[in-house]
This record gives sequence, structure tokens and C-alpha cells, in this order.
Amino acid sequence: MTTSPSSPRYPLQGVVSWNMNTTCGYRCSYCTQRFVDDRTQWARDLPRFVEAFTTLAGDWEIKLSGGEPFAHPRFIQTVRELASGGLRVSVVTNLSASQDKLAAFAQATAARPGVLSASLHLEHVQPVAFRDKLARFAKLGRCHATTVATRAVLPRLPALVALFAEAGLELRIQPEKQDRDVIDYTPAERVALLALGGHNGTGVVDPDLSGRPCWAGSRYFIVDHRGQAWRCYPARRRRREFLGNVLDGSLRLRDAATVCPYAYCNCTVPQQRGMVDTSTA
Repeated sequence: MTTSPSSPRYPLQGVVSWNMNTTCGYRCSYCTQRFVDDRTQWARDLPRFVEAFTTLAGDWEIKLSGGEPFAHPRFIQTVRELASGGLRVSVVTNLSASQDKLAAFAQATAARPGVLSASLHLEHVQPVAFRDKLARFAKLGRCHATTVATRAVLPRLPALVALFAEAGLELRIQPEKQDRDVIDYTPAERVALLALGGHNGTGVVDPDLSGRPCWAGSRYFIVDHRGQAWRCYPARRRRREFLGNVLDGSLRLRDAATVCPYAYCNCTVPQQRGMVDTSTA
């Protein structure tokens, strides 16, 4: 397998997005997992997961998500084991965990801090209380907030961004998706989204990176609670570009950047880590 001359440089740190459970106490109207049949599944062979991740070649960050990862019954223990194995550990959470659990996460990852990405779900929480809770965590570790730009919420977003900025916190915007794709925003709504930084601060709403070499599948990949691995989120949603299973030894990562085949990419990790050229996306 060869790398195109236009491929980005080899990423020194790889990233795994591990969806370690489907469990979540919220049922948001815009949730991409709301149609999952069983919302009570979680990774069970945790020592084997930890071994698989700590033996990956090179330097890696594990981004834990779900569902709500803090709802996993062995979440903090797993974080400690991953961190003890030399991995950087980050988490995507709805921030419903107790302050004690949040502090335990910060303590476990203190040697190589990852990022706590806190999802603000306005159907379930009040923004001021959420902001203040995140501000308390910010004294312990790195963090930022995100929220989904539903049509009902979009007019409120500039004020919400300012509310978080008052506490020294960043609030990033995520476009709403239905049936895998960004909803049909009006031109005026798209202007508003771009004014707020686009999807997760990437400067675009729904990037088309098709045809560009990307390190997803080599230095970035997705793993579910069963150990099944895919190149990226669009690949997993379409059940394409399966990489094997991290638990049974069948995982096979690619040895170079390969061309992205997806007209819409919502994987912000490769975009923000320089794993794909986004200069004209």
C-alpha cells in the first residue's frame, strides 16, 4: 500500500474512539443512537480491551464515549488501567456523573491529561448549572463543551457561547444529524452555524473530504463495546471498511493513509489532528 504524495504527515499520536457502552440516562430527540434496540450494553472483557490498546504500536490516545461512558460500572477502573499503560485518555460525557467521579477521572489521567468533552443537552439540563459544574472540573483537568444546533436551539447559541466564555470555557457547536447526514439547514441557518465556528470549530458545517488521503484506519479508528473496529464513523454507520476485532486478534490496521470515500465526514479527530488535508473543505 502506498501513500499519495499529497498525504498528510504520519501522525505521531494515534487516536482510538472507543464506544464502550450503549447505556445512557438521557433520551435526546436528536440522538444518533436513539434507535438502538438495546441501550443497556457495555464492554465486558475489559482486561482484554486494555491489553489490546496498550499493545498497539506507537503512541495512542483512547477517547472514551458511549452512550454515557461514566455509566459503565467499571469506568474509573478502566481509565486507571489505560493510563497506567501509558495511554492518554479522553472522554465524551454528558457530565451527569458525580463530582467525585469526575475528580477521579482527572486524577487518573493527570500524568498525561486528555480532554473531557462535555455534551450540553438542553432537553435535560439547565445551561448555567451545567457550565458551573464544568468550570469546577476545569480546575482539575482540560475540558470544553459541545451542544447540538437543533433548529429550536440555534437562535440561542450566541448567548450560550457567551455564557460559557464568561467562565473561561469554550462551547463548540455540532450540527444536527438525521439518517446519518446533516439536516437540511436553510442558507441563513448555515451562515449562523459558520459564524459559530461550524462543526466542532472546524469552520465547516458538513465537510466533504472524499478523494483525500486520510490516516483513518491506520492512526485513527472506531471500536464498539464488542471490540468491532471500523476505519471511521462514516464507515461504521455504513458497515464498510471493517478492520477486525480488537479482542480476538483479527484487528488489522492499514499501513498508510488511504483515500476517503465519504461525501460527508463527521470525524473531527482526523480533521483537527492533521490526519487529512482540510484546506479547501
